[in-house]
Amino acid sequence: MAEEKIYFYPVIIRLWHVINAVLCLILIITGISMQFSNPKYPLIRFNVAVSLHNIVAILLSVNYFLFLFGNIVSGNGRHYKIKIKGLLNNLTLQLIYYTKGIFQKEKAPFPINKERKFNPLQQFTYLVVMSILVPVIIITGIALMYPDIFIPLKFLGFSALHLTDLVHIMAGFMISLFMMIHVYFCTLGTTPVTTFKSMVNGFHEAHD
Repeated sequence: MAEEKIYFYPVIIRLWHVINAVLCLILIITGISMQFSNPKYPLIRFNVAVSLHNIVAILLSVNYFLFLFGNIVSGNGRHYKIKIKGLLNNLTLQLIYYTKGIFQKEKAPFPINKERKFNPLQQFTYLVVMSILVPVIIITGIALMYPDIFIPLKFLGFSALHLTDLVHIMAGFMISLFMMIHVYFCTLGTTPVTTFKSMVNGFHEAHD
């Protein structure tokens, strides 16, 4: 089986990825601490968790806009463009491969090459996370930081503050779930560490 190494991940992309992962992890830990910790035995003391959560959230927001700007000026954004024609069929093929074919050593329906960095399912998932969930969690996060300005009213008889908090938590949960699945799929390379190595050396190992 021939192997080709494609330099897909320049230093700036790898640095952004690591920073994003660390910031998300801190937000998850502090968010869980604020929601579920016993006041007498907190995972992180509540006031510390709130302050840290807010600071890291601002840093993550800045990092997100750097991601958008970088994709626009570098041309990397082309890898995230979804082809609408045949999308459902392509998503189905990739899902079948992930749930069955990959364990039977079948050939990937959309192998990675110099022109295709992500398969259709990855593109669709990244679109949902980066274009919907992340903006939602940023907007609701800002509203929760300044509730007197942004959410003083009621909506359908419910407190707008509570609804905003619920949306924020739901978006955070879905992003957390995405991160866990993302890490799992990173172990499905040629070896369990192949994909992780690409975040160190920048090269994706493609196979025929």
